[in-house]
Amino acid sequence: MRASHGEAPSLGSAVNDTNEATPVKESDLKRVETHLKRTFNHGGIKVKARKVADSAEVYVDDEFIGVVFEDEDEAGSFMFEMAILAEDLPQD
Repeated sequence: MRASHGEAPSLGSAVNDTNEATPVKESDLKRVETHLKRTFNHGGIKVKARKVADSAEVYVDDEFIGVVFEDEDEAGSFMFEMAILAEDLPQD
């Protein structure tokens, strides 16, 4: 079951019975970070736990670029969400 609008799925493990997110597993952070480094061929990618326990932040060097969530529809899979703002795009 997908999380309802405004609720993020848990990274690393399911939401417990009290509906609180469980902490992000360090092993999941490292696995996702390794995949992103290999995929984008950039060693400066870092995946860091957030204060909110259900997701992680993705950085390239020191710049925040997106958020990673566990895909609740497929165990062991993750979703990477990145916004591209108009102000960051080159103008024609």
